[in-house]
Amino acid sequence: MNYHGSCHCGRIAFEVEGELTQAMECNCSHCSRKGFLLWFVPREQFKLLTAEADMSVYTFNKHVIQHHFCPTCGCAPLCLGIAPDGKAMAAVNVRCLEEVDLANLKRVPFDGRSY
Repeated sequence: MNYHGSCHCGRIAFEVEGELTQAMECNCSHCSRKGFLLWFVPREQFKLLTAEADMSVYTFNKHVIQHHFCPTCGCAPLCLGIAPDGKAMAAVNVRCLEEVDLANLKRVPFDGRSY
């Protein structure tokens, strides 16, 4: 299935392909404050429709994940990074995807606070 996502104002837009069956709900200081529900996919299943130069980036802790957010509306729809096995990954904030029923999405807790 193909999904379309964006920040609130639409300046950041992307597409992601795959079967969305669950999302990770991390309790780290950043994710819990932002209310992220993240869907991790291999980078080749993710297509950024916006130039990376149009986004702002925030990194913290081990600096392996780049949290991209819109400098206009402040919405943070995606992250780019490297998985522990060395593969390029995208983490999509499913709250920023169109036509996703969050009530029926399985949430998988992740203890990022202890990581």
